Amino acid sequence: MLGYSEGKDSSLTMGKRKSRAKPPPKKRMDKLDTVFSCPFCNHGTSVECRIDMKNLIGEATCGICQESFSMTIDALTEPIDIYSEWIDECERVNTQDQDQEDDAA
Repeated sequence: MLGYSEGKDSSLTMGKRKSRAKPPPKKRMDKLDTVFSCPFCNHGTSVECRIDMKNLIGEATCGICQESFSMTIDALTEPIDIYSEWIDECERVNTQDQDQEDDAA
């Protein structure tokens, strides 16, 4: 008895195709910030990140103290990536300065 199944009343009935459940709706990603606080003057919302995809350059610039940082980027780079790289570079420079001072003392 191919294709048939027994129902509740034990009579033979055609089997139904299983319907697929609808996939859950995709969650929307929240927009990431493009304006940040400056690591040098600590002024909030003064650093603006710009991405130049034509030249593959990302730049973060403070509108108050005019400090800036630029880096090479790829297609997946976001403004937060540029700012984070700037902060990491500041920390690297600070730890190198401290190491040199410790060596001199």
